[in-house]
Amino acid sequence: MLKELVVNTAPHETRVALLENGTIVEVFIEREDETSIAGNIYKGRVQRVLPGMQAAFVDIGFDQAAFIYVDDVLDTASHKMYQKFEQDNDVETDTESNDEDIETTDMADNYTSWKASLNQGCSIEELLIEGQEILVQVAKSSIGTKGPRITTHISLAGRYMVLMPTVDHIGISKRIENDTERTRLKELLVAIRKNKFGYIFRTQAQGIDEDTIKKEIDFLTKTWEDILAKSETTSATSLVYKDLTVTFRAVRDLLANEADKLIIDSKEEYENVQNFLKRLMPDVKLSVELYRGRESIFDAYNIEGDVARALKKKVWLKSGGYIVIEQTEALVAIDVNTGRYVGKHNFDETILKTNLEAVKEIAYQIRLRNIGGIIILDFIDMKKEQHKKKVMAHMNEAMKKDKSQTNVLPLTELGLVQMTRKRIRRNLTRTLCEPCFYCNGDGHLLSGKSLCHKIYRDLVSEAGDIMGNRFTVKVHPEIAQLLHGREKHLISSLEKQFSKPIAIYPEPHYHIEEYHIFESLVK
Repeated sequence: MLKELVVNTAPHETRVALLENGTIVEVFIEREDETSIAGNIYKGRVQRVLPGMQAAFVDIGFDQAAFIYVDDVLDTASHKMYQKFEQDNDVETDTESNDEDIETTDMADNYTSWKASLNQGCSIEELLIEGQEILVQVAKSSIGTKGPRITTHISLAGRYMVLMPTVDHIGISKRIENDTERTRLKELLVAIRKNKFGYIFRTQAQGIDEDTIKKEIDFLTKTWEDILAKSETTSATSLVYKDLTVTFRAVRDLLANEADKLIIDSKEEYENVQNFLKRLMPDVKLSVELYRGRESIFDAYNIEGDVARALKKKVWLKSGGYIVIEQTEALVAIDVNTGRYVGKHNFDETILKTNLEAVKEIAYQIRLRNIGGIIILDFIDMKKEQHKKKVMAHMNEAMKKDKSQTNVLPLTELGLVQMTRKRIRRNLTRTLCEPCFYCNGDGHLLSGKSLCHKIYRDLVSEAGDIMGNRFTVKVHPEIAQLLHGREKHLISSLEKQFSKPIAIYPEPHYHIEEYHIFESLVK
């Protein structure tokens, strides 16, 4: 399978698309604002401590205050307890790093619950006080009305390893499945490590030699020392360390591991990528190409149309069925429908084929749109148990391609599938769109007929209080046309009832639901 990274750069925006055999499967968009700050390290100042929520707001220099939970606040006593627990229980953490976060998985239940309660002996007000200056890293960028989520547990990702200077343990990506290789990597690191910093071997570390590990450790340690030195001289609410741009993260994490080739449309960024490769991966020969075409690189690779379609609610399936994707504040609902597909044999087979086709499209759309949080899938009801098992088997298999952490629960009696997907950054719709200025995000407007009847009711209720002998109603031109046409009987009946003329005036600048009723005295 041919995998390519296509990079489109502009002065204030960078877009990276991952293609598989010419089809876009992931897209990353970064702009110069507070929505792309995940991974950055700031020197912040505690604004407000919330004992009732065991959390605090921290000013890191943006309009929205950052949010930190008590479990994300580094406490010296808790840190020592954590080290002792690992030594007593011989804990090994299996982790995998994506482009913006460190995902911890495959851990023992007792360890997970114990770590979550590290600071239970300390309340948030014992760890933080208002006005206190702390060094924090953005774990999640702001999403919607929620400010950035931060942590004092710093992590710095390299090509092969992740440095965690506040935690003393060794982790290995669960994707490195060979036990011999896992043992080799751990023993090498134990022999080389000169400090008590924590390290995680990423998937790319499989097969690397001792010299490479030493260089990676030196590079990450030097980066951390520079961060500490800068934090000493930097004032609060300011940036201390900026994470790699989306282009360089794509080169570090995807090129040579997920992709075979990178095509970029900026000569300056092309040279920066070449220098980055020489500095970080000098021994790896990778294909990097400068795009010189006249049309936009995203148009040349047919990406613009795919991104535009990924913003639509309805997605058609090849058979004629379709899925509808509805995003709410709390969750995302995906509904499967047969649409135009009527099948060839029997009803059960028609439903099964539609659901199986929908499974593939749903997994693709979730990954492309970067949908996260709680997701509810409403498949077409299936009567046969073997059909249900087949759909769920295909669903679990389809989600294996997704690098983000997912959890798919069994099919319920109502034909629903509940699943979660780790949410790190804003999804594609929230990144590129904003609520409709016309309907304020409701997605619906009152029909013209409903508005005419509403105006009728308001005229009836106000008629007794109006002293004039004439009504004037100003409305949107479309509503005025209705009141002069199909709904004219409403106005005529009121004129007869109150023996007063009613004048309808169109106002082109009005919102379609906006109208005003005036009284006037005509001699």
